[in-house]
Amino acid sequence: MTLRQDLRRLSLCATGLSGARGERILFANLDLKAEAGTALLLRGANGAGKTTLLLMLYGAIRPLAGQIVWSGQDPEGPPFIHLFGHRAAVRARLAVLETLNFWRDANGGTKDCVEALERVGLGGLGSLDAGYLSAGQTRRLSLARLLVAPRPVWLLDEPTAALDPDGDRLVGELMAEHLAAGGLIIAATHLPLAFVGTSSEIRLDG
Repeated sequence: MTLRQDLRRLSLCATGLSGARGERILFANLDLKAEAGTALLLRGANGAGKTTLLLMLYGAIRPLAGQIVWSGQDPEGPPFIHLFGHRAAVRARLAVLETLNFWRDANGGTKDCVEALERVGLGGLGSLDAGYLSAGQTRRLSLARLLVAPRPVWLLDEPTAALDPDGDRLVGELMAEHLAAGGLIIAATHLPLAFVGTSSEIRLDG
């Protein structure tokens, strides 16, 4: 069964969401909708609540109010969301390929890690200790996690951070490919994202 067939009914409906950081209310009475094959872009300045909202959608934190409903997925099935955040979770003395193999196995993936490294521009660096990667290369290694253990929903937090123009284009290509396959993307960013596909936008003013 193809990814597109798997996701034809996948959708998100969130209503009346409120979130806070400490004593500060970041957003209130927020409604979100997204469905398979589309991207929802979360815009706003630093501290506006974009990361907090992604963590809510991922299920890591609870909203102060409101409801989040993912439809079209078996609640008893395997995880269906990738959260691509700021933390690389890289062990400096573990090789790049070993790191990606670990992530793939931990996430129940089956895809070829060498091919994924080639796709994100790290071909030939598999035996290098991950601690020697630059910030941008480490970001590319994190992007490879999305490829070796495919999941229908990508929650992306500033996905082009630390990347050069070629890295920006890579993110756009990966996003376009995921949407074309029937995936769903919610991306928090204050920078332009150059991808081809259907998208909508919501702004958090903080």
